[in-house]
Amino acid sequence: MRIGIDCRLPTYQMGGISQYVLHLLPSLAAVDRHNEYVLFHSRKEQRSFIPPQASGRFIRRNLWTPCHHRWEPWALTVELARYKLDVMHSPDFIPPFGGGRRRIITIHDLNFVFYPDFLTAESRRYYLDQVRWATEVADHISVDSHATRRDVIEILETPEEKVTTIHLAANPLYEHPFSEMAVDETLQKYNLPRGFILFVGTLEPRKNLPMLLRAYARLRQHSAIDLPLLLVGRKGWISDKIFTTIAELDLEEYVRHLPGLIDEELAHLYHAAGVLVTPSKYEGFGLPALEAQHCDCPVIVSNRGSLPEIVGENGLKLDPDDIELWAESLALVLSDAELREAMINNGRTQAKRFNWQKTALETVALYEG
Repeated sequence: MRIGIDCRLPTYQMGGISQYVLHLLPSLAAVDRHNEYVLFHSRKEQRSFIPPQASGRFIRRNLWTPCHHRWEPWALTVELARYKLDVMHSPDFIPPFGGGRRRIITIHDLNFVFYPDFLTAESRRYYLDQVRWATEVADHISVDSHATRRDVIEILETPEEKVTTIHLAANPLYEHPFSEMAVDETLQKYNLPRGFILFVGTLEPRKNLPMLLRAYARLRQHSAIDLPLLLVGRKGWISDKIFTTIAELDLEEYVRHLPGLIDEELAHLYHAAGVLVTPSKYEGFGLPALEAQHCDCPVIVSNRGSLPEIVGENGLKLDPDDIELWAESLALVLSDAELREAMINNGRTQAKRFNWQKTALETVALYEG
């Protein structure tokens, strides 16, 4: 078969979907020795996403059509027609009108359906206007979690047999051991103590950070714990309320924001943190929780969306609106050594259930189905 994969998004933004594409490709090359792959790059892309071990089975072709343009489905159809694809995979879920005998899309979450007020007007128009059409015309849909599969079936009224869960995995880097010296160097670089509270993700409304900040303020008021809260991630849309809340609670001295880190530095911070917190109202997968578990960092997550799947039965899952419970749980995890050890061991076991080889094998089966 000749399989096309849309690889344009990493040229425009290096978010979670782009990471999915870049980790999936080498895994496909490792497990699939039979099919031919056409990787469609943006013409502006200087990098090549062809895996080193692809041995001629993966080829690059450049496209002029930009991502997220209103004429994208029509323009892509014209550009793809000459490649005579058996399958066209659209990892960012909006497929072309044509261009492949079968069209497969990946839906990572439906946060734009549940929380349209959290989007910019432009993003709201782009996603809401096209998602139902995309699910109707796609021949099959892959989703990152059972929670998102349920949402696609129930909210978008999609037939069950048309939607398959294929769990993602973390960057293999996070499974590597790191020396204490390397971790200490990163802590010194950013002037951080060990044991801090860590959040990782785009700073946007669905991440529920004002609630976390109030829980953190309560923690400082009602316990002897004196550790900083570190927010790692770029500012997303409508992020001003987060910084307004920090000021209102007089937390400027205790809350740090790092807009971005290289993966190795983030791994060091996972290893040094006392706990990772993910209080999101909704997550399609929840990659930071998985990354942290690989790095022996205890994790507290909300009990919404896919997060319960990621941390497993033994993970600590809380109501994202219960400020007092979050404050109490933070105090417990940061002070109870026996509980921390149990959470670390359970998290390490849970994280091993997600790997890119499994993701790639299930994706190839979907292509060939």
